[in-house]
Amino acid sequence: MPIAIYALTIGAFGIGVTEFVLMGLLTQVGTALNVSIPTAGLLISGYAIGVAVGAPLLTVLLSGWSRKKVLLALMVIFTIGNLACALAPSYWFLLVARVVTALAHGTFFGVGSVVATSLVNPDRKASAIAVMFTGLTAANILGVPFGTWLGLELGWRATFWAVTAIGIAALAVIARYVPSDHATAAASDWRADLRAMMNPSVIIGLLVTALGFAGLFTVFTYIAPLLTEVTGFSEGAVSPILLVFGGGLVLGNLAGGKLADRFLQPTVIGTLVALIAVLIVFGLVVHSKILTIAMVALLGAAAFSTVAPLQMWVMQKAKGAGESLASSLNIAAFNVGNALGAWLGGTMVAHGLGFTSLPFIAAGIPVIALVVVLIGRTLSGPQTENAAYKN
Repeated sequence: MPIAIYALTIGAFGIGVTEFVLMGLLTQVGTALNVSIPTAGLLISGYAIGVAVGAPLLTVLLSGWSRKKVLLALMVIFTIGNLACALAPSYWFLLVARVVTALAHGTFFGVGSVVATSLVNPDRKASAIAVMFTGLTAANILGVPFGTWLGLELGWRATFWAVTAIGIAALAVIARYVPSDHATAAASDWRADLRAMMNPSVIIGLLVTALGFAGLFTVFTYIAPLLTEVTGFSEGAVSPILLVFGGGLVLGNLAGGKLADRFLQPTVIGTLVALIAVLIVFGLVVHSKILTIAMVALLGAAAFSTVAPLQMWVMQKAKGAGESLASSLNIAAFNVGNALGAWLGGTMVAHGLGFTSLPFIAAGIPVIALVVVLIGRTLSGPQTENAAYKN
């Protein structure tokens, strides 16, 4: 893979840490800012909403800029936003700062995916996306466990100071290694882009992304209290278990990219089935420490094996007119799922169902996603659909 793609993974790493690290620090943030755990969970939902708003908005507003210039501007927003989080004097200030930080997220991954695929041969496009998203998965292996540990040891603000430093580093490597000669305009005609978004296959891809990841985040948003209050782990064990989750993310992400290079639609269907199965089994074994650790790893692998296939799906179906916008909107859909899952999980807990119910509730959501895929396949015709999704 070209070094420019690995430069993009640094930015993806920082964004991944920012998005996920609060899941291991909800209790600490809630205590420090005098809010409940479900209310603290809205800091995750608020970030996801910021991504959903920022992805289409910034993609259109920056449509006349070169892709490299767009990526650099987004990293500046990201860095300033995390600095504001570190300095936040109140819960509401922190929530607003999280939303501002999130505005850069969707467009960075959307434009970054287009840049990554432009640097490789056609038969390696999904793998190129997977490599860039390895920064996101590496954030869960290294950044999130370290950020959680740092927050527990030095306070949650220290975590945001560390992420601010990562943002500065990402800005430097993207400026150095992403070639300007590959940086064409991110979008030239937003009306044509929007027309491309009306392709039913694009809509199906976006909906499946939102539903699939709503299933993941219904559980994962509240993974820290689930592990401590239900399974019986100590707070100190949360960081190492998140490390196990991160290992599953990397393996699932890379495997999904390789499979999608050959069989895109079957990969999407297979990974959704795997996610449903893992969530159900997770709910059944949640009181066993050993089996819970195993299921946390499998949860990461199953969920993130869908990332590259779904990103490639919407980019193929919107190819040409709306490729950058479709790519950014798919990241927005990912975060709509994040927000929906965080809200649904918090609502279930607040209404007394308890953390033990979350895996079973979560499993029903990717079932809906699977039904959407199968309906879309039926409407399009199996042969046409398979040919369309195969590179």
